[in-house]
Amino acid sequence: MRRLSSLLASLTVVPALAGPVVAAPSLRAAGGVPPAATQGKAALLDLAAPLPLAPASKGNRPKSNPKVMPPAARTLPPELRDLVAPASLALPDHPRQVRINQLRPLSLDQVEILAEVNNPNLKAIASQVEQAQSNLRAKLSLWYPQLVLSTSSFPIYTVGQQYSSGFTGTGQPGDTTLDSIWKMQAALQASWALIDPTRTPQIAVARDQYEKAKNEYLIGLRDLRLQAAKIYFELQTADDQVQIGQEGVRASLVSLRDARARFQAGVATKLEVLEAETQLARDEQLLTNALANQATARRALAALLDLPQDLTPTAADPARVVGIWLPSLQESIVAAYRFREELDQILLDISIANSSANAELGRVQPFLKIVNTLGFGRSYGYEFSPRVVDPITGWNAENAVGLNLNWTIYDGGSAQATYRQAKQKAQEDRFRFASKRDILRQDVETSFYELEKNNRNILTTSREVISTRESLRLARLRFQAGVTTQREVVDTQRDLTQAEVRYSTAISDYNKALVELRRRTGLDQIASCEPPVLPPNKPVVAGATDVPVEPLPLLPACSAAQAQFPPAAKRR
Repeated sequence: MRRLSSLLASLTVVPALAGPVVAAPSLRAAGGVPPAATQGKAALLDLAAPLPLAPASKGNRPKSNPKVMPPAARTLPPELRDLVAPASLALPDHPRQVRINQLRPLSLDQVEILAEVNNPNLKAIASQVEQAQSNLRAKLSLWYPQLVLSTSSFPIYTVGQQYSSGFTGTGQPGDTTLDSIWKMQAALQASWALIDPTRTPQIAVARDQYEKAKNEYLIGLRDLRLQAAKIYFELQTADDQVQIGQEGVRASLVSLRDARARFQAGVATKLEVLEAETQLARDEQLLTNALANQATARRALAALLDLPQDLTPTAADPARVVGIWLPSLQESIVAAYRFREELDQILLDISIANSSANAELGRVQPFLKIVNTLGFGRSYGYEFSPRVVDPITGWNAENAVGLNLNWTIYDGGSAQATYRQAKQKAQEDRFRFASKRDILRQDVETSFYELEKNNRNILTTSREVISTRESLRLARLRFQAGVTTQREVVDTQRDLTQAEVRYSTAISDYNKALVELRRRTGLDQIASCEPPVLPPNKPVVAGATDVPVEPLPLLPACSAAQAQFPPAAKRR
């Protein structure tokens, strides 16, 4: 109760009046706040002025800026070296390799570091950046000359026999000629494209694709940090619900113990005992669901972090409010337009479409290339006939320099049609930019309103928990004094369990909305809450803390149903 009161007091502070918190610099322009009348006139002028265009502020081909966010971690700190990811192609083939041998508590900061270093999806996106860079280097090679070595006969051996007869009508006597000749021919060709209308657009497309790949890495890194934080908050909520379920089972055991004692004493009815048993079954079901959700959240976090197969992470930090969002809604929207790489991606798509259109027009323009070919050949052998025996030995060399011109005068209109298609794709991307702009604003506004809603929910649910806990204490006293029935205790206990679940969910939803705002705006202006002053010892609840919660045996579904509902009972 003291913890809830401290947290309630820290949350009631208005963000603008938080004294000990030092806020980050505001996004508003310096120079003070003008009077109200001046603000009204300036607002009217701003409404009359047209909105600036994105290419005027971002450029037609915006470049990624990795400095707008902290860089990703590359190596693990010493305390996390044993949590390095397994090999990418590793695949367990025995049950002992996937049996959990260790539960490892991790803080939120450690989870983010492990995600940045181990996550395979982020590594794949980083590989795509390297692929785009290699493609850009390949396109830049179009500016350089090419040197090609080719051989047509390296070597070639010719052997043959030729027989001529004297009955051919030539009057020459018949004879036989034998050939045995080795030949070698090679050529070295140097070429350089002097005029290539498609070269510059191709390089521009490759450069824009490289910038898009870098933006995709920044987007993937931000999404990964958001996903890691949200899964961690879900794990904290699951831990809280397990604790709530255990406390509910303890309280139900106490109520059942009191109801049975009063029934044996003759001051209570069997109905009160059955009501206590029913509430115990409900709390046990809540605890079972909470344990399953906890195990699922732990394994989801392990999959995101790509941890060793025999290890399961746990939440080392308790569920608490991360901080307070300082920027206003309007500042958050403008920051989202300024820092979100998704808008830059669409501008790059427009640039790629325009460059592709220029490349298509270049296909029907003249291409001019200078070519220098140096050839060399050598032959060695002999020819044998009855009349002449002459050895054949010789060599030859030649060099040719020339210009090659290639000009597609008419292609049936293919280039013009493809050019129009690329320009239409650029127009489509402009419409997609407007749609994405509206979606970004809607996302920021949704997260902002969700943050305010969950902030109020934390206040109301915390008061609900405090009042319901006191109501349960009074209901127990009334039941022990014989003033009320077991039904009032059971109902109040159920209300307390539901209130504690709603309080834990409100904190988790608040933190999720907070990290979503940080992801969707690119801002990190979060004021940390003052740590609550808590007692060194855990508070003791009389009559309920010392009740053990024993694990229930897990029976097969068919056996469990038959044990609870025997055939005779079903017939009745």
